Amino acid sequence: MCVDPYLSLVLFQNRIIGAKEVNKISAVSLFTGAGGMDVGFSNAGFRTVWANDIDKDACDTFKLNHESPVFCGDIDEMLSELSGLKNIGCVFGGPPCQGFSVAGKMDAHDPRSKLVMSFMRAVDIIQPECFVMENVKALAQLSKFEPVRCELFKMAEKSGYRSALLVLNSKDFGVPQNRERMFFIGFRSENDVKRVEVAIKKYQYLSPTVGEIIRPLGRAGNPNNSRVCNARITNAVKPVLRKSPYAGMMFNGQGRPINPNGYASTIAASMGGNRTPIIDEEHLYDGSTSYVETYHNHLMNGGEPKDMHDVPSRLRRLTIDEALLIQTFPSNYVFVGKNSSIWRQIGNAVPCKLAQAVAAGVLDVLTGKTINVQKSQTELSLNSKNGSHFQTDGCRI
Repeated sequence: MCVDPYLSLVLFQNRIIGAKEVNKISAVSLFTGAGGMDVGFSNAGFRTVWANDIDKDACDTFKLNHESPVFCGDIDEMLSELSGLKNIGCVFGGPPCQGFSVAGKMDAHDPRSKLVMSFMRAVDIIQPECFVMENVKALAQLSKFEPVRCELFKMAEKSGYRSALLVLNSKDFGVPQNRERMFFIGFRSENDVKRVEVAIKKYQYLSPTVGEIIRPLGRAGNPNNSRVCNARITNAVKPVLRKSPYAGMMFNGQGRPINPNGYASTIAASMGGNRTPIIDEEHLYDGSTSYVETYHNHLMNGGEPKDMHDVPSRLRRLTIDEALLIQTFPSNYVFVGKNSSIWRQIGNAVPCKLAQAVAAGVLDVLTGKTINVQKSQTELSLNSKNGSHFQTDGCRI
């Protein structure tokens, strides 16, 4: 069944909404997922007027948490209908990354890899003031994907935009997670493109640790932290050791331990079962010496691996409630679907606070105004290690 985006936009704009919403800049959300980018863009000053995703559970999650209309289906089948969306300030979204991800196939010919081009075709039809596309860092930096990058730049220029690639780390923007992501951003003006990196980095601030974020939930299993993962933890028969106790593989599966006094590794869409990260509850809540660090020291000093079943009960898997906070979703955000679907929706999302910083910087460029994003007193210094900037006339790394 075909949908009429223009009619839906009119109906949405005619709803009774608060003055704060009326004053926001209209945006279109593509590859919306559960709506992590939409949370960030809304907090920064945008209002999603039309959204799309192909995953039914993600669409249902979005509907429960946002007023905006969302259309569930293949974006390529809706492109011809997007011309009814007028006066749009920004098109944003994160096309599937599995074809480019180091955790995936890294295959530019994967059908999902072509969806970055679908995003740009939608931009060409809608003709917003600017666009923001999110994807994995590998797409921005690996030489094997240079043809894809060049094609994106060419499509943007043909549609009337000057564009840039930025690589940003979530931990630099209030997210307790070492998660680097690429943002492909376009404006009508070359000058605006040159300003956007500095504009976004005005919103850098020191992130809280994982412990500071999840400790208020209480121990796993209580009403505030109820969605537990019961996958068993066993010791690896042949541990893979790294310098950090929180890298390598000392336990079964791909779920590595999380240091509550630091940042988590990327919260992945493949979580669930033994792919779910590990928490040491006594270290987190009682301040006890870390079992993970103690066992790591034992192994690094030549000690024998313990029996695979000799794992203390203080070790358990990350809960869904904790994962959504590490992704900086609001604590009352409602997810729809089985646990495997919820894990996927959380892991696929752009961290809300990272999206908010990007959106705030983009809005600064569009309006010349400073958006009020809450900051820590300790700001990160602006330097080239925190991101990379690629112009339209430089497809090379």
